[in-house]
Amino acid sequence: MAAKLTPLAIAVLELLHERPMHPYEMAQLMRERYVTKRVKVKAGSLYHTVDRLVQNGFVDIVETQRDGKRPERTVYAMTEAGRDEFVDRAKGMLSTPADEYPEYLSGLGAIDELGREISVAQLKHRVLQLQAAAAADQVVLDSLVNEQHLPEVYWLDWSYTTAHRAFELEWTQKLIEDLESGRIQFQDHCLPNLNLVTEDASDERKTS
Repeated sequence: MAAKLTPLAIAVLELLHERPMHPYEMAQLMRERYVTKRVKVKAGSLYHTVDRLVQNGFVDIVETQRDGKRPERTVYAMTEAGRDEFVDRAKGMLSTPADEYPEYLSGLGAIDELGREISVAQLKHRVLQLQAAAAADQVVLDSLVNEQHLPEVYWLDWSYTTAHRAFELEWTQKLIEDLESGRIQFQDHCLPNLNLVTEDASDERKTS
């Protein structure tokens, strides 16, 4: 039984639905379509992934190209088995929410221990970064629509990422308001001031 398709394997098979291609072309298209924002794409891991797909019978070598003195490029195409596996995996990814563990959730869980002053300062810093990222998102969207004229169906993932970031920005700004106004109450579980603890301990040693 073949191992479950990784996100990078899914990305490779997405491209091979369009036409046979070699890994260099795959990597280039992934960059142009900003697939690299949702999948880690490195040359070594890409070639390894393609090799695994070949071993599992999901893609086949269809030809080898040579352009002048450049190294040979192997062109791959998806097999019927690869298409079936891709469809099954993609259906599951669309239909079933996966258990994911974003760091932000753990940070939110620690707010009461950090206290209002520290928490609000860090959240405001996050807002600044989210605002910068949202502006960059718009630049990418403009490029996809106005420069590349890429059909929207090819960048639904980026559309989701943009909407998700916009929601996180709005939600975090509201959280800051609620913390500053006192609508969300802290329970006095703040961590002790480590500097004060150190100073007190030092004073005790001096007087003993």
